Amino acid sequence: MHIVRHLAKSPDNDIVFISQGTNQKVQNVRSVFYNGPKASSKITPALLELDLAYKRGIEVYKTAKTLKNLGYEPDIIIGHQGWGELLNIHDVYPKVPLLKYCEFYYNPVGLDVDFDPEFPSDEFLPSRVRFKNTVNLISATSAGWGQTPTNFQYSTYPAWARETITVLREGVDLETCKPEPEVKTKIFKVGDFIVNPGDKLVTYVARGLEPYRGFHIFMRSLPQLLTARSDIKIVIVGRDQVSYGATLEGGLSWREFMLKEVHNRLDESRVCFSGQVSYEMFCQILKRSDAHIYMTYPFVLSWSLREAMAMGCSIIASDTQPVREFIKDRETGLLTPFHDPSRLSETVLEVLENTALSNDLSEKARKEAEDHLSMKGYLNSYEALIDDLINGRTPPNHLGTSPNSE
Repeated sequence: MHIVRHLAKSPDNDIVFISQGTNQKVQNVRSVFYNGPKASSKITPALLELDLAYKRGIEVYKTAKTLKNLGYEPDIIIGHQGWGELLNIHDVYPKVPLLKYCEFYYNPVGLDVDFDPEFPSDEFLPSRVRFKNTVNLISATSAGWGQTPTNFQYSTYPAWARETITVLREGVDLETCKPEPEVKTKIFKVGDFIVNPGDKLVTYVARGLEPYRGFHIFMRSLPQLLTARSDIKIVIVGRDQVSYGATLEGGLSWREFMLKEVHNRLDESRVCFSGQVSYEMFCQILKRSDAHIYMTYPFVLSWSLREAMAMGCSIIASDTQPVREFIKDRETGLLTPFHDPSRLSETVLEVLENTALSNDLSEKARKEAEDHLSMKGYLNSYEALIDDLINGRTPPNHLGTSPNSE
């Protein structure tokens, strides 16, 4: 949405946004809705995503054809390549450049699928994972150019597909996401949960509280952490949902499941599950944080890590490939083995008990964000990418401040 809002500010741009029905509106953007497809109850479960992608492609094709019949001819088409909307767009506009967002290429080994030994896969999971790449593969062999935000995501694609993908790091609003040291000098509240100026606040953020973001490891680290210091408070931001991995049987959330495991060793009066919060509150929580924890499988990196860096958090993060691209151990944060709750606790305590280290990590994280994660720089580079495609130039494989692949 940052890109759409930015482009919509120029009177020279005429933007039409094709999507399923939504109440969300962007100023100076015309919305055209298509009928969202329904999942079939008569199809093999492994093919449900492909079935929906095919149906989305058909609906967007019909919508785009109507626009063309009304005289609308775009200079460029931009969209996500993984959901099916772009599958047939070139049948309507064969001469219009297409810029595709390339989020992730699935692999049954070496990435997220076989990363966590606590959740072994069944023998047919590799087959299902390969089928998840069907739309990826159709898109990669069709016309258009790709863009992806990290070298890690770029590396998941086959070498032949990477030839037509540009790595362009997404930016952060450095003015909104900036340190505010004075927040730590006042009483801070998250709902009814109170953090006093003398308390040490440890924060954890994820869209959904689930294993893909290390929630189970984080929860197992808390008893040791809270026992070590009586002044520690914990704020956990995230919803009871599973965005990426498997759900639990019986409708139990991972929060409920992990509380059952650790509740008899956990001082719950010092732990706040905030649920989903406003963006303003999210920023305030990170600005008050004394130690921020970010965990992830080898998967798509969360926006919140970039924002935490910009706000000068002292970050403790999982030593996994997508994180290492942004966090350099003992410079912009501390890295810890993903599967070790005890090491996680010890690393957090190291930050809380070493003010010089904490300050150094905070300053360098902010500096890294200023140097490499500027929203202004990102938007300018994105416009340059659009300009290349509209004018028939081949874009570079790396743009802006995105480091070259090793």
